[in-house]
Amino acid sequence: MADFQYEIVEHIGVLSESPKGWRKEFNKISWNGGAPKYDIRDWAPEHEKMGKGVTLSDEELEKLKELIKPNN
Repeated sequence: MADFQYEIVEHIGVLSESPKGWRKEFNKISWNGGAPKYDIRDWAPEHEKMGKGVTLSDEELEKLKELIKPNN
C-alpha cells in the first residue's frame, strides 16, 4: 500500500463512539497536501489508526444536504 499523508484541518464533531474507544468523526482533512475535504470515518482514540470512510468535496456536501433536507 502506498504511503500517504493527512492532516485534520478542522474537527467538526463526533457522530458515535464504540465500546473500544473508536469514534466515527466528521472532519475536514487535507490528504497528501491537497485541498481539505469533508470526511466521515472511524478513528482510533489517538488518531493513530483509521477505518474506511467517505470523503466529500464542498459541492458533494452541499448536494448531500439537499438530499437529506426534509420536504417542507
